[in-house]
Amino acid sequence: MTDTDLTGHTVLVLVTTYGVEQDELVVPVDRLRADGATVVVAADSAEPVQTLVSDQDPGQRVTPDATFGDVQADDFDALLLPGGTINADNLRLQAQAVELVRSFAGAGKPIAAICHGPWALIEAGVVRDRSLTSYASLQTDLRNAGASWTDEPVVTDHTGGFPLVTSRNPGDLDDFVPAVAKAVVARATARA
Repeated sequence: MTDTDLTGHTVLVLVTTYGVEQDELVVPVDRLRADGATVVVAADSAEPVQTLVSDQDPGQRVTPDATFGDVQADDFDALLLPGGTINADNLRLQAQAVELVRSFAGAGKPIAAICHGPWALIEAGVVRDRSLTSYASLQTDLRNAGASWTDEPVVTDHTGGFPLVTSRNPGDLDDFVPAVAKAVVARATARA
């Protein structure tokens, strides 16, 4: 098995039904599925997800596979949190979503977040003493939550009980998606 062969692995993606950055949802989902993963997109309701491009222009509509209440961390190998300012701000207010983040972290499963996605990590209280990146405007929030922030395309942190993969924006997707796949495979290999 290579570090991008995800056959037999499952990834949960959490979004709200409005405001997720199109490429931060669509690109990882498509690429992870192409690598063999079963990817489930869960939203705050069963309504179609209206993505945005650059936080303003309407993008693709994506039909979620489930709602937050339909999923649990035990059924997945990894969690992905796309950004989009509106999506990420609303996601961190969703108690079920925040609890899912805590469940993945508590189970030691990889969590990946891009752009504004780390806001949910802050809300879940899982970034203290972790190294990560994000959209630049979140750096003060992350530092105030006890994290170490750096301006790099992708940061993978294996400390703190669970693998954490973060990136800054859609321009980092070519680094982000392989790092997510590698974290999933590495955890599976370590547990085998």
